[in-house]
Amino acid sequence: MKQQEINYWITAMLKKHERVSDLNITVGKTLQVESDGVLISVDVQPAVTELTSFQTEIFALNLIGGNRRLLRNLITKGSCDLSYSLDDKVRFRVNIFSQKGYYSTVLRKLETKIPSIKGFDFPPAFEKMAAEVNGLILFTGATGTGKTTSMAAILNRINEERAVHIVTLEDPIEYVHPHKKATFNQREMGDDFDSFAGGLRAALRQAPKVILVGEIRDRETLEIALTAAETGHVVFSTLHTIDAGQTINRILGMFEQDEQPMIRNRLVDTIRWVVSQRLLPRIGGGRVAAMEILCTSLRVKDLIINGETEEKTFYNVVKEGSANDMRTFDQHLMELYEQGMITEKAAISYSSHRSEIKRGLDTIKSARGERTTDIEGLHMEEEEISPYGGGLL
Repeated sequence: MKQQEINYWITAMLKKHERVSDLNITVGKTLQVESDGVLISVDVQPAVTELTSFQTEIFALNLIGGNRRLLRNLITKGSCDLSYSLDDKVRFRVNIFSQKGYYSTVLRKLETKIPSIKGFDFPPAFEKMAAEVNGLILFTGATGTGKTTSMAAILNRINEERAVHIVTLEDPIEYVHPHKKATFNQREMGDDFDSFAGGLRAALRQAPKVILVGEIRDRETLEIALTAAETGHVVFSTLHTIDAGQTINRILGMFEQDEQPMIRNRLVDTIRWVVSQRLLPRIGGGRVAAMEILCTSLRVKDLIINGETEEKTFYNVVKEGSANDMRTFDQHLMELYEQGMITEKAAISYSSHRSEIKRGLDTIKSARGERTTDIEGLHMEEEEISPYGGGLL
């Protein structure tokens, strides 16, 4: 296989569907793309009914292009990450990994258009995040839930409004930001720095006002991020946690018990926002993001310092924090359902507390005059007089 054949495959896969998010190259399967969360087979000429190990290996090696660091990572660690461009028109985030002795490749299509807060209809809280002058702002959720897109929209707003130096540490670079009012320096893992901790430590000497760290993967990176947030920087980063409350608890769990009081106090001083995201299927096609948003308030700070109890939880504080632009997943899911953007089944499937969201959905359906139950034919039994005297049957 030559580079031209590989680019032909990629082009054919992109044309398969208008909402392609990922390209999948796996031994024993045909070429596949993921669209709206579902894998779809792609036909090419000459036909590929089942990819061979030779084809997947040559595909992977062509993307690596002789880069010794990537080859070393693939051989010693079992996977490597890189970026790939197709004729400078389409960019991909690529992961190549070994499985059962074969190589598989997944290419995530990256958007070239920089997202905006208004264009993506992000909540008003994003405007406030863009105005922060220090502190730690975290976006959490599973891979592919739109965390990078959300942070890019906020950085774009900063770029439009503030003449500051922004340094990003990414693996790989996804959105390429032009210089507007701000000055952007975007660094890529492997090419420009060796680890997030090392890149973040160096960033403190590069006089930025805003720092984006692709992911907090270990305690060392977290400690440097906290230090940066404490010393007058705004730090954006991501964690793989399912909601805002778990995010705080995950951070605390990175430290030993005797270190807990110290780290709790540091978090109170540095955490500004935690946004957790989940992507749901949208009615009519495509996907829509549901977001849980936590903003530091006196009640949130109290929970960070003293921990959760049965009555006082992050979920309940976020649920009651609408005045501070907070909301739970369940509250946002009910909004999306009421707006006709998602189905009742999707709202329940992606909820945090099913019993609570079912009550909320029933309230919405009742207000619309819709049935709230599928149970029919219930009625009170009529009282009958026994023919054998005096009593009721």
